[in-house]
Amino acid sequence: MSLGEAPQRPGAAAVVVREGRVLLVRRRIGEGNLSWQFPAGKVEPGESREDAAVRETKEETGLEVVSRGLLGERVHPASGRMMSYTACDVVSGNAHVAAAREVAEVAWITRAQIPEYVPQGLFEPVQQYLDVALG
Repeated sequence: MSLGEAPQRPGAAAVVVREGRVLLVRRRIGEGNLSWQFPAGKVEPGESREDAAVRETKEETGLEVVSRGLLGERVHPASGRMMSYTACDVVSGNAHVAAAREVAEVAWITRAQIPEYVPQGLFEPVQQYLDVALG
């Protein structure tokens, strides 16, 4: 961090499962080798990590989701950003590219497709949750 640079705000990611699939978004601008990832963004001042994950999902995909709870957090190895991961259920809507400046496409993928979309693997608590949630 250079002199006068503010520290990065933590990020919050939503792990959204629906009908045996998990939602991923492909960013217009990748972070390192990250192309496909969970809907995510910065936690705003005064906002909880879970609320940030719910808000970012709405902003990026148009889906209304509700938090089921925090799965864990870590410093992301590719971006260096502190990230939290929140399990979410869909309340309403259909996923689409709602933030075209940030997101290029959305995909609902099966458990078997995860290595194809996220070759570097998932954060262990997220993988464990998906192993159960996706069967």
